[in-house]
Amino acid sequence: MLQNSARSSAMMLRFRHGGLVAMLAISTALGGCGTGSLLDKFSTSKEDAFAEEPADKLYNEGLYLMNQSKDPKAASKKFEEVDRQHPYSDWARKSLLMSAYAFYQAGDYDSTIGSATRYVTLHPGSADAAYAQYLIAASHYDQIPDISRDQGRTEKAMNALEEVIRKYPTSEYATSAKKKLEGARDQLAGKEMSVGRYYMEKRDYTAAINRYKTVVTQYQTTRHVEEALARLTEAYMAIGIVGEAQTAAAVLGHNFPDSRWYKDAYNLVKSGGLEPSENKGSYISRAFKRIGLG
Repeated sequence: MLQNSARSSAMMLRFRHGGLVAMLAISTALGGCGTGSLLDKFSTSKEDAFAEEPADKLYNEGLYLMNQSKDPKAASKKFEEVDRQHPYSDWARKSLLMSAYAFYQAGDYDSTIGSATRYVTLHPGSADAAYAQYLIAASHYDQIPDISRDQGRTEKAMNALEEVIRKYPTSEYATSAKKKLEGARDQLAGKEMSVGRYYMEKRDYTAAINRYKTVVTQYQTTRHVEEALARLTEAYMAIGIVGEAQTAAAVLGHNFPDSRWYKDAYNLVKSGGLEPSENKGSYISRAFKRIGLG
């Protein structure tokens, strides 16, 4: 799983406490003449007995559990209780977002996604909608597995991060989402490289080339692209497509002249009596021109 070193700082919320009015619970006395009332009968059940508490009291108890007791699980229950008892209040809106945050701090990512998604659905125009969307993305991101496993979660994280950037481009969360997006892209590139190396060991050079090609054309800004270009040089030399091998080595040398991978690629091309030479029409060359490299 990827490191989450920036998690705590990125998750801090800004709350405005001024001007909050305490909500009072209103109890209604139900009475009637005679005995044997159905209300009396059912009031004896502990499950049906219910005492409503003020929304602000529940909310502040949740904050206390989060900030002082450091118990996000207990805090989430308080925030959910606000939503249950006072579903149409402004406290419920605040509590829904706080419950998502509490779930995230507790590592309950599925519940985080559920609460945050509900918040975005119910309050799309809220100033905090960007943060709720970011919590969804961060929950997926924090569950990214290592490259030996299926990367479906990584793709979900990328989609959610791109949603933050698309919907809230000027927010502080868009900046953090962009950094996480690069991390997720690097993870997918790493997966492609791992599979490519496997095919190289099996001498299935065509299958390996397809994997390295994906890295070069889709993940040029990741740390894996240097090795991908060197591996393409190796694979193309192995099957006799020397023009592409020369191009891969030339593009590698032009963009990463100090790379150890370039030294390997250069020596490999030279061993065949050739020199690195870029074919501008090659997909390798076009991929780097497209992003302003090369």
